[in-house]
Amino acid sequence: MIKVITYGTFDTLHYGHILLLQRARALGDHLTVALSSDDFNATKGKASHFDYATRYALLTELRCVNMIIPEDTWEQKRHDVAAHSIDVFTMGSDWDGRFDFLSDLCRVVYLPRTPRISSTAIKHIHTTQTG
Repeated sequence: MIKVITYGTFDTLHYGHILLLQRARALGDHLTVALSSDDFNATKGKASHFDYATRYALLTELRCVNMIIPEDTWEQKRHDVAAHSIDVFTMGSDWDGRFDFLSDLCRVVYLPRTPRISSTAIKHIHTTQTG
């Protein structure tokens, strides 16, 4: 079994996220998603529209996601890869090169993002329509 892991906040879950998760899952047989906790988002200066429990519940509904673990720190990635016997670590191409340090433990793949869609764009549209 080939195990894949990816990380994210997955706030304002949209079709770009779903396509990315489907492509991540296609890299192996099992996809683990490390979901940023509310406390971790706070340390990054991010405020999510939805709390961890809601984002977790949304991700569990996706067939391509096999397991969800909390992401509590930037540094936990090496531990997660080893602890979960991960074969492939993947992130969106906007992170290109940032996780190459994991290549001694697993294959590192940067997936292209879906054009014309992002959480930032959705939040901006929402803010301009309601603000």
